Amino acid sequence: MKSLNFITGNKNKLAEVRTILGNVVDVQSQAVDVPEIQGTIEEIAKAKCRHAASAVGGPVLTEDTALEFHALQGLPGPYIKSFLEALGHEGLNKMLDSFESRGAEAVCTFAFSSGPGSEPILFQGRTKGAIVRPRGPTNFGWDPIFEHEGRTFAEMTKEEKNKISHRYKALVKLQQWLADEQP
Repeated sequence: MKSLNFITGNKNKLAEVRTILGNVVDVQSQAVDVPEIQGTIEEIAKAKCRHAASAVGGPVLTEDTALEFHALQGLPGPYIKSFLEALGHEGLNKMLDSFESRGAEAVCTFAFSSGPGSEPILFQGRTKGAIVRPRGPTNFGWDPIFEHEGRTFAEMTKEEKNKISHRYKALVKLQQWLADEQP
């Protein structure tokens, strides 16, 4: 496979994926409006990928990010985008103020489909951390409140984050699968 059609309208995600996968495959991008369903991380990733493959009429790569708070049994999980839009960084922190644990896990799930009717293949990466008051630039989602080994994702350089993030770990698995799939 020489190129992948990554379904995203998020330029920050596209840049990270291109940086991490750029030496293996050419990453093209297309925005497709996919319905937001409820379910587990895996169910949502597969449904999104199936819909995108059908809409594009060919192979696609989709990505879903979740942020699981340990004290809330995994919530907000795959609904983090809606929670962040509604509550902001401070509101997400306030959700945990009455709990002892501020532990969290960032989860990234890439789904690949070779086209309409093809069962999506999942590649998931996880990074453990904690939810903290915002630190660093606020231009990329919840990065300012997710701390890993003493620094928030927002405080890290792109290169540092791309070596340890949930997205990087999922893309390494995808990269290995792509290498194994080559003739």
